[in-house]
Amino acid sequence: MARYLHLVRADAGPLAGPVIARSEPGAQITVVVLDGSAPPPLPEGARLFRLGSGGLDYPALLDLIFESDHVINW
Repeated sequence: MARYLHLVRADAGPLAGPVIARSEPGAQITVVVLDGSAPPPLPEGARLFRLGSGGLDYPALLDLIFESDHVINW
């Protein structure tokens, strides 16, 4: 099973949501929202984290990056 990590900024392009929503069947999808942006539509079972206060910290983000097979920055 492939593990995808999507890093989504506030200025992410319009394709970010549709691409994330149509991920590979059986893949593990993790989305980290940066800069306080709104999360895109997520596929069933996707994990969502927010970077910053009260959410994911930088060491945990680094762990997610190294655990993932694919890291996509939007």
